Amino acid sequence: MDLELTGRGIIVTGASKGLGRSAARALAAEGANVLAVARSESSLEELAAESFPGIIHPHVCDMRDRTQVEALTAVAVKRFGRLDAVVNNAGIAPAANFLDMDMSVFDELLEVNVVSIAVLSQAAARHFVETGKGGRIINVVSTSGILGKATLAAYSASKGAAIQLTKALAAEWARHDIQVNAIAPGAFATDAQSYVTSNPDVLAKRVRKIPARRMAEPDEIGPLVCYLSSAVSKFVTGSVYVIDGGETAKQ
Repeated sequence: MDLELTGRGIIVTGASKGLGRSAARALAAEGANVLAVARSESSLEELAAESFPGIIHPHVCDMRDRTQVEALTAVAVKRFGRLDAVVNNAGIAPAANFLDMDMSVFDELLEVNVVSIAVLSQAAARHFVETGKGGRIINVVSTSGILGKATLAAYSASKGAAIQLTKALAAEWARHDIQVNAIAPGAFATDAQSYVTSNPDVLAKRVRKIPARRMAEPDEIGPLVCYLSSAVSKFVTGSVYVIDGGETAKQ
């Protein structure tokens, strides 16, 4: 199936590692021009060099800085001459007993995990409305936003908020041909899960909770990102796609 992504302009935040990196690579493989956004310039440059030079375009941005985040739309339009989709993937997940959490950590988490999504989505949607061509917004959330997890109260709250923001914006912007969807990953074998994947006993315990009896590989998120970024999914909006090997289904 031709997803018709060749030449499209797409922003991917949190693209220097993990699922964001995999999403950027998958979109580039389909021919899309990707503005790969993160704080680590060296990691972004490495991504572009090893993957798709001239197609993946590194751009340094601090997602806690609303001015920088809002400007991403203009950066993409200037670079590509167009903007067709945004993948809001950047996020942080500090684990802590909530009784001991400093509220400054909570504030920062909400700024990155919720506010940056709202700011970038608004800026992109204004561009989509102005051009009259519509667009796609994909928010990478988490199964933690569906179930809630101990020691991840703040993270769970932020991802739950992002899910509801996704649904509300989908309902509000559908008449502008703007589709807003979310992807909720479960256990993926990224660097963030290195403690689990590098410890056989911990890994075995984690995998026992997953009906598929394995963790997902980072590249498994790519096809869904590409689908939701394409015109093929033009009647799909307000949906939350869970990729977790059946873990939430058994709850």
